[in-house]
Amino acid sequence: MEKWLALFDACSGVSTDSRQIQEGCLYIALKGDNFDGNLFAEQAIAQGARFAIVDNPELANEENIFYVSDGLHFLQQLALAHRNRFEIPVLGITGSNGKTSTKELVNAVLQTKYNVLCTQGNLNNHIGVPLTLLQLNAQHELAIIEMGANKPLDIDELCRIAAPTLGLITNIGKAHLEGFINFEGVLQTKSELYDHVATLNGALFVNAEDHILLAAAQKKRSQILTYGEQHGELRGQLAYLDPYVHFSWSFQQYVSPVIDTQMVGKYNFFNFLAALRIGLHFEIEPSLLNRAIANYKPTNKRSQVEKTAHNTVIVDCYNANPSSMQSALNSFVEMEHPDKLVILGDMLELGAEGPAEHQKILDFVREHKLKLLTVGQIFREIDANGYAHVEDLKEQLAKDQIQDKLILLKGSRGIALEKLMDCL
Repeated sequence: MEKWLALFDACSGVSTDSRQIQEGCLYIALKGDNFDGNLFAEQAIAQGARFAIVDNPELANEENIFYVSDGLHFLQQLALAHRNRFEIPVLGITGSNGKTSTKELVNAVLQTKYNVLCTQGNLNNHIGVPLTLLQLNAQHELAIIEMGANKPLDIDELCRIAAPTLGLITNIGKAHLEGFINFEGVLQTKSELYDHVATLNGALFVNAEDHILLAAAQKKRSQILTYGEQHGELRGQLAYLDPYVHFSWSFQQYVSPVIDTQMVGKYNFFNFLAALRIGLHFEIEPSLLNRAIANYKPTNKRSQVEKTAHNTVIVDCYNANPSSMQSALNSFVEMEHPDKLVILGDMLELGAEGPAEHQKILDFVREHKLKLLTVGQIFREIDANGYAHVEDLKEQLAKDQIQDKLILLKGSRGIALEKLMDCL
């Protein structure tokens, strides 16, 4: 691996996309079901890449295009070797819901004192995690690595690459059930993060209100650092929703003032507490923590509030599963407003449990007498008034303008509910 690290060091960075070549970078060719990055190695060199890695021996010249047996495996092993050059804390974050929002909050908190490498966007898979790790440099004092999973052993694979010394599982819910089969499969896979942190004698940040995660953490030989509402070393108190979250917190002798956040949803309350507990672990002053939380504003279709010319819209349509949708609805019910509307899109990747989970959501909405519009083939099967496609609803809203409402937009990424914003 020393040969490859020296090659990597001679480059300005790494790219796996021949359309995004930066001068002097290392291009690593990857293959998928519908593409073969090997075919673009010479093009990458012509566009400015210093070296290219291919796993097709016929394309290698061993001068600036080098052969390896498996491009993806090479990318991952190079990332691990590079990560092991740095003796810094590496925080792995996973969970069924809230991992990206929590990652961004933790990053905002830690950046008040440290130089932090943080996963950008949702580069949280077997390609994104190594690409993130390969950005580590001598100036970084901490790393935050988001880890996503669609099937068993996904988190184990990512931990073998990132070697996290700290771990946070935001929660366990019903997500990607096509790959996991059931809730127990989700729990086992997410808990793989706890297993790896324990092997490095690291620390786990755990929501003390989540008895399942707390029990799982207590089985490991790790330091457990807790937060919660009624339990935990750090305790938070929700003040009110308007629809933004306002809360206070206490730790040992310190009691904070009420923090006015720019995020909606009671479900984000525990994400705030997790970020604060991590910040305290790294000895950041409470005043800096409070300011970081108050100043953070989401920009990724997660818990955003957008005030249009006609309505106030809670845009939470980056993703959806039964747990996150139920949390969003629970919070929406508690918000004070004279005229509320829920626009829900299908929850995808639920497999055979899909129709039943969608029916539970419909039952909840009707029980609480919320005005409702649905989008997607699954909802359409059980909601006679539903719209099959977002374009169908958009056409209807263009004719019948909605005004003076508080609106929740919640659905899976594939439904693209944000396309409705022009009509709201």
